[in-house]
Amino acid sequence: MNDKMRCSWCEKDDLYRNYHDNEWGKPVYDDATIFEFLILETFQAGLSWYTVLAKRENFRKAFDYFNVEKIANYNQRKLDELAENSGIIRNRLKIKATVSNAQAFIKVQEEFGSFSKYIWGFVDGKPIDNQPQTLAEVPATTVISDKLSKDLKKRGFKFVGSTVIYAHMQATGMVNDHVMNCWTRK
Repeated sequence: MNDKMRCSWCEKDDLYRNYHDNEWGKPVYDDATIFEFLILETFQAGLSWYTVLAKRENFRKAFDYFNVEKIANYNQRKLDELAENSGIIRNRLKIKATVSNAQAFIKVQEEFGSFSKYIWGFVDGKPIDNQPQTLAEVPATTVISDKLSKDLKKRGFKFVGSTVIYAHMQATGMVNDHVMNCWTRK
């Protein structure tokens, strides 16, 4: 499996390779998975994705497997408990933002019928295939991520800058930024 041509960012180890091969860039239309990625991406802000990915299972356990309804109702005791959990990133602002993001997520679901319908509407329901030749051609933000970020912020989401949102779009397959010689394109 390691002899396959891949995007160069994932060559660090099996954790990255497995994520790249099995998840990154594959279209996700399921609200629960979209929510998980959104929360993980917000914790990644200012850090490496590898740091978050290595703690992913701890995040799942700590945040009730990303059950949006449970998270939307977390109380201060639960927030304090999370802030003491060494298995996750213990940034109090990001922990608190997770609760408000869950509440905002539910409001979007109510307005659009699903969060998936809302977010995929920014790309007309289908992935944008950028077809980069090299990693250097992959942007950190786009006009669409700018627009989506601005709309999410208007809806009360936090830690959703354009770079975070573009990473989320890549993770959930809204954009395909696998380089052209990557085996996943076949």
